[in-house]
Amino acid sequence: MAEEELQIEEEGGKKSKLMLIIIIAVVLIGGGAAAYFFLFAGGDEPTAAEQLAADGTGQPAPAAAAPTNASVGTALYVAMPRPIVFNVPGSGRDRLVQIKVQLMVRGSDNEEAAKTHIPLIEGTLLQVFSSSNADDLVTEAGKIELRENALESVQSALKDIAGSEVVERVLFTDFVMQ
Repeated sequence: MAEEELQIEEEGGKKSKLMLIIIIAVVLIGGGAAAYFFLFAGGDEPTAAEQLAADGTGQPAPAAAAPTNASVGTALYVAMPRPIVFNVPGSGRDRLVQIKVQLMVRGSDNEEAAKTHIPLIEGTLLQVFSSSNADDLVTEAGKIELRENALESVQSALKDIAGSEVVERVLFTDFVMQ
């Protein structure tokens, strides 16, 4: 009688292991099929822009020369090497402000241009920041306005020197006011 119980338990264990292996195989095959579908789906049909650009010969039109503004290419970030520290007047007393800045640029050419002109960018930022008021910098709207003024000034300075705006956004990564 003990042998019959052992045989029944062994057969049940084998069936559950086999079922588990089948379920795992089905899940893996389904996951592989889903990954293939998401990665390689979409045919070789031309995009709507390529269809519109076709010149009637069945060949797509040649790509236009890339504009040299700040909105072309992969977004890259250039950190200023040191925080910008400056004094601003306030209603009660003067305040000391420290801002860490990063610049968002598009493409490696703009990244190199921004790195080349870091002293010019730092000087421009310091000039814009130090002309602000502590009472304005306490509010979120004041910080946004300061960031926009900084962007306009940096783009203007770089356009004069590098021939293009180079910087798409000025980002404050740290803002301390004492």
